[in-house]
Amino acid sequence: MLSATYTLFRNAILDEQQVVCRYDGRARELCPHIIGTNRHGEEVVLAWQFAGESSGPLPQWRCLKVANVSDARTREGRWHEGRSHRTTQTCVNEIDLDINVHVRKRR
Repeated sequence: MLSATYTLFRNAILDEQQVVCRYDGRARELCPHIIGTNRHGEEVVLAWQFAGESSGPLPQWRCLKVANVSDARTREGRWHEGRSHRTTQTCVNEIDLDINVHVRKRR
């Protein structure tokens, strides 16, 4: 059974909505792109963090364990995408939903 937070992120991908949440004690502003499970079977989301708090420079890609996310909510706003990268993402092992494959190709 999917967690409520997983469902919120999944719906945000489908609707291209931003997600505001707390992760590792920091406020994050994200656009989720890929959701599923990692190699340990944990729910994870690959998101582009464009604002909020970070230990490094922003914007940047973030791999979030959904179980560690709190106070998540969606909001309307400009959709942010990360710059192209040359390496394959390793965050999500079993992909449930990828905005580039499942959402945008339907339009």
